[in-house]
Parts: sequence; structure tokens; C-alpha cells
Amino acid sequence: MGSKMEGPSAPAVRRDPYEVLSVSRDSSDQEIKTAYRKLALKYHPDKNASNPEASELFKEVAYSYSILSDPEKRRQYDNAGFEALETDGMDMEIDLSNLGTVNTMFAALFSKLGVPIKTTISANVLEEALNGTVTVRPLPIGTSVSGKVEKQCAHFFGVTINEQQAQAGIVVRVTSASQSKFKLLYFEQDANSGYGLALQEDSDKTGKVTSAGMYFLHFQVYRMDSTLNALAVAKDPEAAFFKRLEGLQPCEVSDLKTGTHIFAVYGDNFFKPATYTIEAICAKSYEDTTEKLKEIEAQILRKRNELRQFETEYRQALARFQEVTNRYTQEKQCVDELLKQRDNIHSAFTIAGAVSTVSGSGSSSRVPGDELKSESSGDDGADGKDKSSKKKWFNLGLKGSDKKLG
Repeated sequence: MGSKMEGPSAPAVRRDPYEVLSVSRDSSDQEIKTAYRKLALKYHPDKNASNPEASELFKEVAYSYSILSDPEKRRQYDNAGFEALETDGMDMEIDLSNLGTVNTMFAALFSKLGVPIKTTISANVLEEALNGTVTVRPLPIGTSVSGKVEKQCAHFFGVTINEQQAQAGIVVRVTSASQSKFKLLYFEQDANSGYGLALQEDSDKTGKVTSAGMYFLHFQVYRMDSTLNALAVAKDPEAAFFKRLEGLQPCEVSDLKTGTHIFAVYGDNFFKPATYTIEAICAKSYEDTTEKLKEIEAQILRKRNELRQFETEYRQALARFQEVTNRYTQEKQCVDELLKQRDNIHSAFTIAGAVSTVSGSGSSSRVPGDELKSESSGDDGADGKDKSSKKKWFNLGLKGSDKKLG
């Protein structure tokens, strides 16, 4: 039974991805990829312009493959179903040939603004490759070829390698000095002498150029899906750092056997042709660089695991920090209020208010010093009377006494 879709990228009702692709749960990656190719071509909008149901089925097939082709998402789905997946991060691809001029202009605008716009490969290109009707130009090891490819078209190249080169490893890179958008494609030989799409790398801006590369070096190499980080930034800017390495996706092919291998440069500009330079390199001359890449890939994977653990610690510490900063604000306000009340109480101890109140009532006010002066004057008068009476008392009978004594 289907479940409702919350994000905009998946169908309105989600079916079991294994059911959609008609594969079993123990199917290999190659079996899933083969099933996806067939269904994607069958329901591609280019081939079903008058059938709106085919467009919805194409989206469902692409959505299912986006889950089962990613080991981590496949594991999450197998363990807990759709609920375990971050559906907001499930970016869908669009087909430029089916957009129309106006919508293509809007897509180009959003792309320039940094909104992740991924495009599908034209069904015509894929079908011509499967039928083996494409023109393949040779690209010898150690050489480069420059060209200009129209939008939604592809230039195919054949890279022939010998046993020694296959053991050393092969690198195929494409750059564009004009910063054109393009895709680097790798095709595997099909049973019907055609070519089936096996790998796809979207160009990315590095410095003043756009570039894309494929590395077949006998160890697991990862590609960076920048759209995952862009979506993480839009959803939660603070978490973008922790999701930055989650865009690492393992490349499905890590080595090439002897023989001729087919690569293509697909024009992915919105309006104009893409200019490019493609080159094929044997890693024998870059042994030190190869070892450094192997080492740095391992370090990045370890760092990704460390960041997953550190994010939990960071979130807990951040929550604690917010808690103590909130308390700091509250305590500061409390202390300020208490000191303010204390100052107000101190200000209440004063006579300035009382004196001004008495003067304002119209009563006569006396200076405290005047009262003290009048009191001291009264005391002096009393003392004078006492002294004169004492003198009179001493004079009484003194003369008679003197006579007697005389």
C-alpha cells in the first residue's frame, strides 16, 4: 500500500521502489541499473509527449532508482521504509527538452541563483547509444580533444587501453574555460552491440573553469553531489557544515579492463553550445598523485564519520549554551531590578521633601539656631539674678560680725 509523499520531488503516492523497478530485494546494483535504464527509456517524456501518465511513471522510476542506487538510502529504506529517508533531500532531475522556452529561462535563472537544478539526458541520445548508431571518435591515451557540443547533444569518444595501462589506472577529465555546463558520461558495451549509460558526472565550477572527471584507479573513488549540500543549506544553514560530506557518493566503476571504452561529453547549457576539452590520462605517470588521492579519500570518509558523532555533541552543547545564556539574561535583569529598588529605598531617607512641604503650607518656619539662641539668653538672665541674691546674702551680718570680732 502506498504512502503520501511530503516533499516535492517524489510521486504523490509512493510505491515500493523494488516493485516500481520490478526487481527483488536481493538484486545486485547492476540488475537495478539495467532495470532502471529500460524503464527510463520506456517512459521518457521525449518519447511520450502525448501521454501524461508516462511522465509520472518516469518520475516514479527516477525516484525509486535514486533510493536503490544509493547504498546508504537503500539500507535506510530496507530497515525502516520511506520514513527513514530525508525526502526533502531527494533531488529530482528535469528534462530541458520537455520544459519549453519560458520554463527553460526560469530554470536557468534558478541555477544562477544557486538553486540545484539537475537535468536528465535526452532520450534521443540514450536511444542512439543503445542502438549503436552514434559516431565514436578516437581519444588516444595521453592526448586531448577540444570541441563544441550543442545543448542536449553528445560527442562520443573511444578510449583504447592496453594491459599495462589498465593495471596502472585511467583518468578521463573534461574542462571548459568558458565555464560551460556539461556532463561527462561513461557507457558500457550492451549485449546488442550498443552502449548503455553506466556513469554520469555533472560539471562543477572549480576556480575559473568548470570541470568533471572519472577516476578508474582500482580503489573506491567518490564523487561529490553538491546539490545535497545546497539543499541542506536551504533547510538548515547551521547544519550545512555537518551535511557537507554527506554528498560523497561512491562511483559504481573503479577500474577498466583492456579494450575500448566509450565516453561522451553532453551539452548541458540552457541556451548555447558547450565548449570543452577532454583528455585521457594513464595514471602510471601520476603514481604519487594517485596515492595522495587514495589517502585523502580515506581521510575524508573518516572525517565524515567523526562529524556524524560530533554533530550530536555539538547539538547538545548548543542547547546547553542557549540554556545558560537565557539564564544569564534573566539573572542580569533580576540583579538590575533589585539594585534599582535598593536605590529607591535609599532615596527615601531625606528631609528635603519634609522641609519643602512645611514651607509650602504657609506656616512660619523658624531656623533651629534661633531657638537655641533664645534658650541660651534665658539661661543667662536667670544666672544674673541668682548671682545678685547671693551677693546680698553674703553681705548680711558681715559688718556686725566684723565689729564683734574687732
